[in-house]
Amino acid sequence: MKESLPPIVRAVSVSWAPAAAFKRFTEDFASWWPSATHSIGGKERLKRIVFECKPDGLIFEEHTDGRRFQWGVVLEWQPPTRVTFRWHPSRDQATAQEVALTFHPEGTGTKLELVSSGWENWGKGAKGARRGYDMGWGYVLEVWAGRRTVKKALIDVLAKGIGLAQKLRGGTAAAVARAGGEMRSVEPG
Repeated sequence: MKESLPPIVRAVSVSWAPAAAFKRFTEDFASWWPSATHSIGGKERLKRIVFECKPDGLIFEEHTDGRRFQWGVVLEWQPPTRVTFRWHPSRDQATAQEVALTFHPEGTGTKLELVSSGWENWGKGAKGARRGYDMGWGYVLEVWAGRRTVKKALIDVLAKGIGLAQKLRGGTAAAVARAGGEMRSVEPG
C-alpha cells in the first residue's frame, strides 16, 4: 500500500487583479518561468516553454534541436479563478502530481493559492521529492510575483551549485539523456 503524503500548500499575494494574475501564470508562463534553473535542457538547449491555455492543453519545453519534453497537461481551465494541471516534468505521467491554482480576490489584488497533491504517485523517493518541490514551488511563486527576497537569492546560489554538480555528472546532455517525458511525434498511419 502506498503511503499517503500531505499536499504542498503555498500562497502568495500580488497587487494585480485576478484576471491579470491568471494571465501572467498561464498565458505569459514562458516570460516569467525560471527556465535557467527549472527546465530539463537548461538555458543553452531551451528554445521555448509552452503552456497551452485550454482543457487538455500541454505544458512542455522545446529544445533547439526540436525535441520536446512534456511537463504536464491542463485538467481544469476556469479563467480567471482556477487552473489545475497534472505535473510531471522529465518523468512518466503515472508519477504525476496534480497542481491546483486558485486566484482569490484580495482587496485590490489577488492571493494565489497553489495545492500540489498526489505525492504517493511518485513512488520510491516521494518524501524527498515532496520536500524539494515544497521549496521549489515557493521559489517559483516568488519569481511569478516578481519578488527578489533573501530566500530567493539563497536558492539561486543553491541552484548554481546544483548546476555545477550537474556539469560534473556529464552536463545538460547527460541530464537530457536521463530525462523521461520526451514527446514523440506520431506519423499519420
